[in-house]
Amino acid sequence: MKGLRLDKFLCFARLTKTRSLAQRAIAEGHIRINGDRILSAHHSALPGQTLTLTLNERLRVVRIEALPTRRGSALEAQSCYSELLPSHVIDAKPDRL
Repeated sequence: MKGLRLDKFLCFARLTKTRSLAQRAIAEGHIRINGDRILSAHHSALPGQTLTLTLNERLRVVRIEALPTRRGSALEAQSCYSELLPSHVIDAKPDRL
């Protein structure tokens, strides 16, 4: 089974606004696949993989359900993945005990 480049998947699934933003997030280490940090945009995204994204001070964990063929509507994009955890804001300055 052939996958889709990770940067394309993030853009087509509307997890990032543009492909260049997806490439930057990957290069900065904000994306994990099945727990492994990915630093290369050409890494393949495959159905069944779990993505952990830390973007715009939000943590998202999603499972890839299908590979999109284009950047379509939001509804079409959302059918390509399922949320495993509710998206939540990351506290940049955690409270100290």
